[in-house]
Amino acid sequence: MAKQMLIDAYRGKRTEKPPWVPYAGVHCAFLINEPADKMLQDPELLAKGVVHTAKRYKADGIPLVFDLSVEAHSVGCELKWWPDNVPSVKTHPCSDKTPAEAGLQMPTKDSGRWPILFEAARIAKPQLDELDCVLMGLFCGPLTLASHLAGVRIFTDVYKNPEFASEVCKFAGEIGAIAAGFYAEMGCEIIAIVDPVASQIKSETFQKYVTPNSQPAIKVIHDAGMTSSFFICGDATKVMKDVCTIGTHGFAIDEQMNMNFIRDLAREHKVGFGGNLKLTLALSLGLLSPREDAIVSLAAGGQHGYTFAPG
Repeated sequence: MAKQMLIDAYRGKRTEKPPWVPYAGVHCAFLINEPADKMLQDPELLAKGVVHTAKRYKADGIPLVFDLSVEAHSVGCELKWWPDNVPSVKTHPCSDKTPAEAGLQMPTKDSGRWPILFEAARIAKPQLDELDCVLMGLFCGPLTLASHLAGVRIFTDVYKNPEFASEVCKFAGEIGAIAAGFYAEMGCEIIAIVDPVASQIKSETFQKYVTPNSQPAIKVIHDAGMTSSFFICGDATKVMKDVCTIGTHGFAIDEQMNMNFIRDLAREHKVGFGGNLKLTLALSLGLLSPREDAIVSLAAGGQHGYTFAPG
């Protein structure tokens, strides 16, 4: 019942114990001794990496990929590939024009790397089902995708050129809805909007650009009967109430957030929440004991709507 337990936690329900999700990403490539760039462009290797990692870490759920360049690539952005990381977006077609002026089209299942992801999901899903492990779909949120399309100018345009910023973010939200539909079609029972840079703006700006442009994707996820979440990075304190009320079943945060504050906020709004194992200080640098850090997070999170995961 591990899959159902994870879905229940994401929906803010009480569980027998906190389920566990490793956001493995390109770490899957490391575990199967393959370069990240090779794995991300080979459906068989991608499926192998995801299933191997789920088995090794006894995961209750695992993302197919944790790569926020997929959507940008599928509408024409060029990528810089790395053997030890996800690719970087290196061209920004909306740096000096709107999506319409740039001639950008909505992605199809044949665009960019979507064919690779569909094939990888086809291979991995039955194996994960046997492990009672949820296949998760993660896609790029509207503000982060807008920054891929327009470059860093988007962060000043939200204040200085709101008409342009609104057009780019709306286009990004429409792409997100299509991506959500793709992941639902792949059979991903949990689908998350991942918008890391949304922590860098004020609450009013979040409500103007992120909240409305997340609604099309949320509707797609819920209409498909799947479970939704919103992932945010950094110190998102000033927008956390907006995250709780955006309309998803739950959310996830990173190590910079106080877990007691997050737990109380999530329960107040009756949504699920995830984190807060310290990816940098504990898992990467070893400045904190990963075991002790895990115990602290588990004690704070409890068994009501909580998913234990890296921050």
